[in-house]
Amino acid sequence: MKDLAYLNKFFYKYRWKLVPGILFVIISNIFAILPAQVIRVSFDLVKENISLYRLFNGFDRQALVYTIFGYSLLLFGAIVLALALIRGIFLFFMRQTIILMSRHIEYDLKNEIYQHYQNLSMAFYRRNNTGDLMNRVTEDVSRVRMYVGPAIMYTINTTVLFILVIIAMASVNIKLTIYAILPLPVLVFTIYYVHQIINYRSERIQERLSKISGFVQETFSGIRVIKSYVREKDVRGKFAAESEAYKTDSMSLVKVQAMFYPIMLLLIGLSTIITVYIGGIETMKGNITSGNIAEFIIYVNQLTFPVTSLGWVTSLIQRAAASQKRINEFLQTKPEIKQINDEQFALKGDIEFRAVSFTYPDTGIKALNTISFRVKPGGFLAIIGKTGSGKSTIANLLMRMYDTSQGTILIDGKAITELNLHHYRDQIGFVPQEVFLFSDTIANNIAFGESKTDIQKVEQAAKDAAIYHNIIQFDKGFETVIGERGITLSGGQKQRTSIARALVRNPQILIFDDCLSAVDTRTEEEILNNLGKKMKGKTTILIAHRVSTIKNADQILVLDAGEVIEHGTHEMLLEKRGTYFELYERQLLEEQEIENNM
Repeated sequence: MKDLAYLNKFFYKYRWKLVPGILFVIISNIFAILPAQVIRVSFDLVKENISLYRLFNGFDRQALVYTIFGYSLLLFGAIVLALALIRGIFLFFMRQTIILMSRHIEYDLKNEIYQHYQNLSMAFYRRNNTGDLMNRVTEDVSRVRMYVGPAIMYTINTTVLFILVIIAMASVNIKLTIYAILPLPVLVFTIYYVHQIINYRSERIQERLSKISGFVQETFSGIRVIKSYVREKDVRGKFAAESEAYKTDSMSLVKVQAMFYPIMLLLIGLSTIITVYIGGIETMKGNITSGNIAEFIIYVNQLTFPVTSLGWVTSLIQRAAASQKRINEFLQTKPEIKQINDEQFALKGDIEFRAVSFTYPDTGIKALNTISFRVKPGGFLAIIGKTGSGKSTIANLLMRMYDTSQGTILIDGKAITELNLHHYRDQIGFVPQEVFLFSDTIANNIAFGESKTDIQKVEQAAKDAAIYHNIIQFDKGFETVIGERGITLSGGQKQRTSIARALVRNPQILIFDDCLSAVDTRTEEEILNNLGKKMKGKTTILIAHRVSTIKNADQILVLDAGEVIEHGTHEMLLEKRGTYFELYERQLLEEQEIENNM
């Protein structure tokens, strides 16, 4: 219960639902045991009235006895129905308080987890897979809800009903009470043991189902590759094997459940037989009446469900504790990137790296080694280098997805760690190397960074990103819904849509992380010309692998193995005849070869 103690704050928050719920449980159980006593009286009345009816055999009063006897039975029947109705009303109130409370707690817990997701840093997402993160906010929270709702409700209900029934039974005959409840402990342990097996096999089924879901998802995502390599038959065979394993585990669970219910009914029936046998002996001795036997049978049957639910409730608590432990471990994870300042400011765009080094915490790879440069407000910095040279790492550090291992990044003369992070990012237009588009309309994807969609601004941004003419060719234009991750668009169209998303915000700093790699040379030139107008007065950092993309930059950094090996303008770097010059010559030759082949 140590892990589940985290939920106590929610119980306190919703105490005005929990406390009335407990009262409704107690009241409903009082009305649950009263019918047994009414039936006892009615049974005894039947016995007495039959004797009285026979006594007046042949007399006129016999008809009167019969009439009174009939009305009495109707009265007792009406009382039993009324008590059942009143109990049903309080059971309804019980569920409306406790189960409703569990839904509120589920809602709060999901929001708390999701909020924590938003606060965690990029390093956390590199360490954890998406499926596990999704499982915590869905499956784990659902299991916890079963504890704060049904488990608690049935625990309180079982405890209260058990106490009330035992007191009522003991007040009649202690010996019969002991014999009547004798099989119930055996039933509890049997149910608990069987539930352990059921839970274990249910977990295996859940794992099999997750594997099948993951396999199908991967198959659908890679359907183009599967068809290209003609592997449909092989994939069908693997799916059949996964399905067969799922069927085997499901059948093993069904076999256990098939044995469970007969055993449970056998033990319940045994308890009833013992009650009738011992009750009959006690009746013959004159210790109890025949109505007491009927009363005890009802009590035993009333105890059956609470006792049966004990094993189920125990398994619910165990599963909830395991899930809450996972949730607690996650909620105790502290974000590496912390915001210590809530002050808002107007970004000018002065960027400076002072001897910045960075090592990725999850892999230990050193991406940058004592990098230093400065971009003044309105300046245009280009970064070029081989794959793995650290270009994207600079972009990630500027967005403060990570903090530097050594050195300082200054923004407008102030350390980036001292800035209001959300306000800082809100004034930056960032186009990542790996473009991500949401399954939404093109207009909403472009306007994603805005509080509302302004179609005029969206259209202008699309024109600046040279994607406007492609969009209007679609049947629904900007209202076209693109598929998951923008699958309905080509690579170049996705990149240009992402550029439009950055431009629509009219940010003070623009960061382009190799976002023109899938664009042809002519379109690239159009985009750069448009950007030249948009970038006036704004600080721009452009990461690229083609020299033609960056030759107009105010300064160019050439990176290799996380270090700046060359720094200067396009003309200065060509004069040095170093790495940049070799790269330029090689790309120039490649372009000439392409033109000759055409």
